[in-house]
Amino acid sequence: MSTELTLHTEPLEADELAFLEKKEQKERKQYYQAFSILMVMSFVFAFAGSWYRAYEGAPDAFSAVKFFFTAFILLSLSGGAVYFTYKRDLHKLQIDLKNRSKTIEVTHIKSKKYMPQNKSYHFYLTTPNKMSIEVTQAEFYVLNEGDEVTIEYTTCSKFYLGHY
Repeated sequence: MSTELTLHTEPLEADELAFLEKKEQKERKQYYQAFSILMVMSFVFAFAGSWYRAYEGAPDAFSAVKFFFTAFILLSLSGGAVYFTYKRDLHKLQIDLKNRSKTIEVTHIKSKKYMPQNKSYHFYLTTPNKMSIEVTQAEFYVLNEGDEVTIEYTTCSKFYLGHY
């Protein structure tokens, strides 16, 4: 059994491309909704801070400068968090859609496991790109440890597309 990885890229098939485009649209909408909620919460927390300062008897508790400074800090923190998660996840998917390619990798089965909790069959692989894959019962009993399996995934985001 060779442990050398065999990789090459191919264009995405039409159904894979359509699935990834739908996934990208859904995730982009979720990022927009998350940032919208965080933006509103930033202003709500800044307003709540003003009320807290007023409750404590602070002079000038409803200062516009304090309110907007607090809102700016909270918006910056939430905006930064959304941006970094976008760069980590959604941006990679958008690069894959732009390139319209997938990686095909030949790897080997390291071990086989049956999961009785959810009645599923899994192969653990030698590749660092995909630790395990769920397989059918027939594949589980036909293939053995050390056998070759070819997996497909998007090149940048490493989203698993299938195996054969």
